[in-house]
Amino acid sequence: MTVATEHVPRKITQRELRDDAGDILRAVESGETFVVTRDGYPIAELTPARRQKFVPMDEILATFANDPPMDADQFFADLDDFDGQGLLGE
Repeated sequence: MTVATEHVPRKITQRELRDDAGDILRAVESGETFVVTRDGYPIAELTPARRQKFVPMDEILATFANDPPMDADQFFADLDDFDGQGLLGE
């Protein structure tokens, strides 16, 4: 049997963040998450930023090349029906 374990962020104080910012940010960069506390209460969470991946236009077009054509008017009508608002809140 495989047991999934959830990663628990490491708690650090505001002072630790100030004193060890370089080491902490390197740990965040490598995937670690921290909860910053002040007077024992959590005030912030440091998590790794999601890196954006550049996707070439050719690859995007190829992904949708075999999809049926889309009717823009019908698309926006469907959106209006879904959210109960007009385009841009009209």
